[in-house]
Amino acid sequence: MFVTLNQNDIYYEVSGSGRDLILVHGNGEDHTIFNEGIEMLKDRFRCWAIDSRGHGKSSAVKEYHYADMADDLAAFMDHYDLHDVLYYGFSDGGIIGLLAAMKTDRISTLVISGANLTPSGVKPGVHMAMKAINFLRPSPLIKMMLEEPHITKEELEQIQIPVLVLAGENDVIKQGETGQIASFLPNAKMHIIKGEGHGSYIVHSTKFVKYLIYANRYLKK
Repeated sequence: MFVTLNQNDIYYEVSGSGRDLILVHGNGEDHTIFNEGIEMLKDRFRCWAIDSRGHGKSSAVKEYHYADMADDLAAFMDHYDLHDVLYYGFSDGGIIGLLAAMKTDRISTLVISGANLTPSGVKPGVHMAMKAINFLRPSPLIKMMLEEPHITKEELEQIQIPVLVLAGENDVIKQGETGQIASFLPNAKMHIIKGEGHGSYIVHSTKFVKYLIYANRYLKK
């Protein structure tokens, strides 16, 4: 299904019933990375799996900015009048979730995986590889990751809702960055998942499901 938000056609799929759960993918991906997990979640939640602007079936864009994607997400919740949303964002989706939580009170529980506050939050080897790839073959998606986000401690302190901050033990995000996110948020719990990488427990996996069930059950305003 499509909905027009901020002059962009945003594609999404909705299934199941229960509390509203929004799932947002990472850079260069689309909603289908959650397909296997949604099969397990849709008996508990109404699952809204969204393609961010410029991804999947959503409208193409020339430039990518996390703030624009967060605006789209806030507009999406306004359009469908969603309340008490459990939001789950992986990688870029986690960054978008943090920014959206500053813009709207429709999200009441936030779960993020493998998010960063600044481009330097990515491990040096990965950051250098992205720069090399973008030099050889310029990509607006990689350009965004090299230049954004820039989320401050003061901005995170505005987010009063409960947040579950996740990362893999072998994530591309520095573990110190993950710890900093959790420490700056007033109401956060952090869990580093042993043996996992950036998306190994998320992309076409069901391993992340238990963390959403936990957040839904135990993390309350």
